Amino acid sequence: MRKPALSAAALVIALGALTACGAGSDQKNDETKNTAPASTAPTKAPMKALTASDAFKQLSGKVTTAKLSGVVTEDNDPNKLLGRPNQYTSKITFTDSRIKAEDVAGAEKGSVGLGGAVEVFPTAADAQARADYIQSVTKGMPMLAEYDYVSGTTLVRVSHYLTPAQAADYKTASAALG
Repeated sequence: MRKPALSAAALVIALGALTACGAGSDQKNDETKNTAPASTAPTKAPMKALTASDAFKQLSGKVTTAKLSGVVTEDNDPNKLLGRPNQYTSKITFTDSRIKAEDVAGAEKGSVGLGGAVEVFPTAADAQARADYIQSVTKGMPMLAEYDYVSGTTLVRVSHYLTPAQAADYKTASAALG
């Protein structure tokens, strides 16, 4: 019983669509269509893709204890992920003056432990996948744990040497990046 009802409904929809598409036109309407501008809405220039440096400028404006410590390039990327498929397209590292030097003795320049890093990805899904991966790898290793905040295509990685309240500054600032 349902099939005839569905078929009748489909027929009504199809006829309605054909009727709408085949509506007659007169010369006046055709002339108006041909002379009217295609769109009166202003066109926007395409948005420039956010880079890690751009994101850090915004973050450091809100978290004044953050200072840029390095820009990651293909030549100095310790993870060898920059520009690889589904990986970050830009990355910077930063320090945070609230972290005591003695707490991170021996940490290499650019280490997230010294403050953090900002990584920007081609898609939001790629940024989330990276955050999920980091969290799964560091879950059982408290010394490698970190705070990770994803906002759109941006992943902000923050040192576990900051207290949860201090790290929350980055969480708040990160939310505005998306």
